[in-house]
Amino acid sequence: MNAPASPTTRPTEFGRIFPPDENWLARQPQEEILLPGLPIIDAHHHLWYHPGFRYLLEEFAADTGSGHTVIGTVHAEAMSGYRTDGPTELRPVGETETIARLAATSDAAGGPTKVAAGIIGRADFGLGAAIVDNVVEHHITAGQGRFRGLRFGASWDASEEIKLSHPGNRPHMLAEPAIRDCARVVADRDLTLDLWILSPQLADAAELAEAIPELRLVLNHCGAPLGFGPYATDRAEHFATWARGIREVAERPNVVCKLGGILATAAAFDYRTTPTPPTSEELAALWHPWFDTCIDAFGPDRCMFESNFPVDKMGTRYATLWNTFKRLASGASETELASLFSETARRTYRLAR
Repeated sequence: MNAPASPTTRPTEFGRIFPPDENWLARQPQEEILLPGLPIIDAHHHLWYHPGFRYLLEEFAADTGSGHTVIGTVHAEAMSGYRTDGPTELRPVGETETIARLAATSDAAGGPTKVAAGIIGRADFGLGAAIVDNVVEHHITAGQGRFRGLRFGASWDASEEIKLSHPGNRPHMLAEPAIRDCARVVADRDLTLDLWILSPQLADAAELAEAIPELRLVLNHCGAPLGFGPYATDRAEHFATWARGIREVAERPNVVCKLGGILATAAAFDYRTTPTPPTSEELAALWHPWFDTCIDAFGPDRCMFESNFPVDKMGTRYATLWNTFKRLASGASETELASLFSETARRTYRLAR
């Protein structure tokens, strides 16, 4: 397996989220939709309203309706729509309420995509297992049959250049007894735990999966391989370390892997300053090393593609992104394609047909 190519040398601030530049995206070449009839469940996206950055049903429908057959989606927590009063620990439940309401609105409109068929919420693991269990109970009620689990943002890196750490995060926190007790709450509730970590933390994820084998763990964003800041040099070495970590996590049968979300972390191309967005063929060529490694390690029945929109809309349009994924899956059998594009997500999040 070849290591990813080095990025351009132009100054770019990777690892940040900013509103997409629609004028720049319009320069991306229009492409014929590949495998247009292949059913897709987008396993990870967000809806939000942040100041200056709205991405709600209208914007998402324009993307999902751009050519591919998107039959359903899983909404991942985005720290948006929180309650503004009441107990602090229950304020994230407001996001589940908001997304469930938007999903019902989408259903009523009768479109082809079941938006937020599954909802992944948030609870503060720093508050202890008993409080997390109570928060989960409220999420379940608020989700109106759509709530499927929690996402734990445990991302941390020692470098100040990375700036992807959640406030209060620290090294090896996944090994802390109190954190594992919260993860056991998720397992006891028969829900999924989406895990947002960075590539140097993959060994911690493997140990967590080993310690709680009944926990259904979902590794977000290919384990977030890093290619900027101190990781911009010696890229072959960092790739090899990430690949070893992926294989170690994949040895735990209770873990599945989301394929996507590496645009802002792997720094494979300079989406901030390049004059024209890349084609799907160009993106696939850049991303093959990471995606091939994940699929080889986990197998198609434990991998699922994700758009990570609107975050990855910083660098590509939705139709081009899914063409990229279809190129990356070139050579897969019909059964493998079904797993990668819909069935792993359906099974993992227990979505109805």
